[in-house]
Amino acid sequence: MKRAGLIVAVLFAGFFMGGLNLASAATKSTVSGYVSDSVCGTKAASGGYAECTNKCLVKGAQLVIVVDTTQQILTIDNPDAVKGHECHHVLLTGDINTHTSVIHIYSLRIL
Repeated sequence: MKRAGLIVAVLFAGFFMGGLNLASAATKSTVSGYVSDSVCGTKAASGGYAECTNKCLVKGAQLVIVVDTTQQILTIDNPDAVKGHECHHVLLTGDINTHTSVIHIYSLRIL
């Protein structure tokens, strides 16, 4: 009987710690970068690709941010937050999930 109680305690601790790990995967951050699309990616970060980016979006590409410092591409999970800012250099504040490279944007400022 003691063994069954120990197993339950270990399982509970594992679920609890796993939940904490998932909760910490998203961190509130501020990053600067260029609004691009998932097809052009870093090419659009050099500017002059707004027309190309809009064509790719019509074909089903996703809006992304190309981070200035790392050139990391973050997929935007609420694309309406950057609508109309394709290929703009922006400063974003939002939750970044480091495991999935997804950002949920709370605020945007054009640089």
